[in-house]
Amino acid sequence: MTITPFKKINPEHYNRVVMVDSQPDHHDTLAALTPCVIIDHHPVGPSHQTCYQDIRPKYGATATILVEYLRAARIKPSVKLATALYYAIKTDTSNFERQTLMEDINAFQYVFRHANITLARRIEHAEMRMDYLVYFRKALSELRVRKERAYAHLGQVKHSDVCVQIADFLMRIEKINWTIVSGIYQERLVVIFRNDGIRKNAGLTAKNAFAEFGSAGGHKSAARAEMPLKALEAVVNPQDPVKITRWIIKHVEGKG
Repeated sequence: MTITPFKKINPEHYNRVVMVDSQPDHHDTLAALTPCVIIDHHPVGPSHQTCYQDIRPKYGATATILVEYLRAARIKPSVKLATALYYAIKTDTSNFERQTLMEDINAFQYVFRHANITLARRIEHAEMRMDYLVYFRKALSELRVRKERAYAHLGQVKHSDVCVQIADFLMRIEKINWTIVSGIYQERLVVIFRNDGIRKNAGLTAKNAFAEFGSAGGHKSAARAEMPLKALEAVVNPQDPVKITRWIIKHVEGKG
């Protein structure tokens, strides 16, 4: 399957929009769409006029919902589809280390029987891009640790996914129970939150710290905030890595 960048798609050429694993308030681009269907597991955002809406915030993975649809319709997934769903559940739950329900486990066990595990491992082991390595070096050189929280600002990044990968990587450090990794992507400041899930709420922390500047929220152990740089110019210079790091720390620790 070929993936087409959204900027190359004209929504007017389609008569239905189905939004999966996201909601219109998650990004400015999505806000411009009028979905007919929303299927998601993130916390419920502002109400939207949709033909069909299935949002289950307690589920660990949206893919679990899709597996349940397949099973209810008695449709056996192809090997490729089962592999994709297997990998999606495994990734979204961080190998069941994040918030999960028995439904996630049941769905995982079902697609496991039909998936190509060798192919899934190849995908998992190949998810690290060569050009991301420079950001790992930057994260380690700029790392700041305060109150068992590790902060790293990466500056301009080629894709916001690198912030996610580094936030997960830094959680492996001994005595670190929070990681907050930020970067600038497409004129937006992206801040990724991860924690160990013990008496903590990353989604609430992200919302309290940054919702006034853009979109922010997530789950107890994983969250994200995205803020247009123009919204920050009155309070901090987003192009100054030292000042933006201090500003992030101040808002996280002052409101976390």
